[in-house]
Amino acid sequence: MTFPFPPGTDEDTPFFVISVAAQLSGLHAQTLRSYDRMGLVSPGRTTGGGRRYSMRDIVLLREVQRLSQEDGVNLAGIKRIIDLENEVGALRGKVAELTEQLANAMAAAEAAAATVHASYRRDLVPVRHETALVVWKPQQRRR
Repeated sequence: MTFPFPPGTDEDTPFFVISVAAQLSGLHAQTLRSYDRMGLVSPGRTTGGGRRYSMRDIVLLREVQRLSQEDGVNLAGIKRIIDLENEVGALRGKVAELTEQLANAMAAAEAAAATVHASYRRDLVPVRHETALVVWKPQQRRR
């Protein structure tokens, strides 16, 4: 579902009251309260303590309903699925961050190596033509 967000807001901005969230998700408001108490979907709160749901919360509520009704997953299983999906998302973000840091470090190392190589002098170095031949013969061991 695409939703035109007001300026300065996005899918994470909580602005739906519980009755509107219930209508958008196809669930009863009391079910939304239960899911909040269980930690399945945790909406934002107003200063007065009222729940405010974001578009991401609505999508999650629909997914909870689908998992429960179509796939037969119990609420504890749904909570575990949601927690694991959140963990995977966080880990993907961390991998992307570390990949970027590694690429930056490798680029910096290559630039430093290029600077060192550019500083090498390419002058001819004179070599003395004196040569000496030394022959070494080891002494035989006595028995």
